[in-house]
Amino acid sequence: MAIDHDCSCNKNPLLPSLCRVIDVKQETPDVQTYTIQTLDGRKPFSPLPGQLAMVSLLGVGEAMFSITAQGEDYIQSSIKRTGLLTEAFHEMQPGQEIGVRGPYGNHFPIDDLKGKDILFIGGGIGIAPVRSMIRYAFEHRDEFGHLDILYGARSKSDICFKEDVLENWPKEKDTNVYVTTDVPSDDWDGHVGFVPSYIEEVGFKPEGKKVVLCGPPIMIKLSSESLLKMGFQKEDVVTTLELRMKCGIGKCGRCNIGSKFVCLDGPVFTLAELDELPDEK
Repeated sequence: MAIDHDCSCNKNPLLPSLCRVIDVKQETPDVQTYTIQTLDGRKPFSPLPGQLAMVSLLGVGEAMFSITAQGEDYIQSSIKRTGLLTEAFHEMQPGQEIGVRGPYGNHFPIDDLKGKDILFIGGGIGIAPVRSMIRYAFEHRDEFGHLDILYGARSKSDICFKEDVLENWPKEKDTNVYVTTDVPSDDWDGHVGFVPSYIEEVGFKPEGKKVVLCGPPIMIKLSSESLLKMGFQKEDVVTTLELRMKCGIGKCGRCNIGSKFVCLDGPVFTLAELDELPDEK
């Protein structure tokens, strides 16, 4: 695989630029967050909330991952160990050189969200793309209304970004954070239950509120049903189909659904837009 050593990531959409992992953080037993810079200490590119990067482990393979955070000179992606490729990623240490290309996909509809109250809903590693929009809202706090964040994980040990979820976000201005776990444990004294039922239990009001939703497919499906039952409109609920993204530029066809390509037309869609797509066999 050819590598672009000058890190001009947008010259060729299929040519990775050589970057370096400068920090590895263990989020949960099977999720790690990687802080990534170019070899000369710069940010590879400036993504918008909800966009993704293709990360290549040279000689092993590549995959698409959410960009969960960024700073002046770095981007971050969080990777869940699910198979052989992600197992190899989990063996990376600071100093590891990797290939990076992007950003790919559209992004959360920032302009439509401005001036609105927002309900963020995340499940498991699905909080990763949602976190990018949450951070944007905090960084531009006066442009958004009240923020509610509801997050669910299997257990306390499976909560991603614990410092943010349990400590930092609840301290933010005009923000409420709700956290639930699927199963009880001795070290957890918070809410226990699944995300869709917790949404209904809290009883969020749909008036003037937009929803950003991401998690496992079954959680998205059941949470969407709960939101619609509570009076939310399909046009006001956005989610992401990023798990469908492969090449990122609409060439491989593996993300095609009807007339849409997830990597070109998404991965962020409203529920109303998803309704227009044909059912998959």
